[in-house]
Amino acid sequence: MGASPRSRVEFLQGTLDLLILRTLLLGRAHGHAIAKHIQRTSEDLLQIETGSLYPALHRLDARGWITAEWELSEKGKRAKYYNLTTKGLKQLQAEQTKWKTFSRAMGLVLNPLNQEPV
Repeated sequence: MGASPRSRVEFLQGTLDLLILRTLLLGRAHGHAIAKHIQRTSEDLLQIETGSLYPALHRLDARGWITAEWELSEKGKRAKYYNLTTKGLKQLQAEQTKWKTFSRAMGLVLNPLNQEPV
């Protein structure tokens, strides 16, 4: 069952880059497959719009975190496939560390020790 528009999660700044890099850790993929993977693995809570995805892919390519090559898709159509680079893998590791720290900090603020949860 798909998420209703009200239950969809808004992205924090920089989150999309992290999600794309993490998706490409699994192997090369074209843009549509990247968006679908994120949607599927988030149980439809995260839906990437084309207007956000492709500028992010271009930005990551320009930074050298991913590479892009035109190839034929499984359906025989030309598609741009993206790959994670060594530099991108290092960035992914750094971003995951930042995200874990941020997530821990939020958890501490939202559920302080010795306080009843709201």
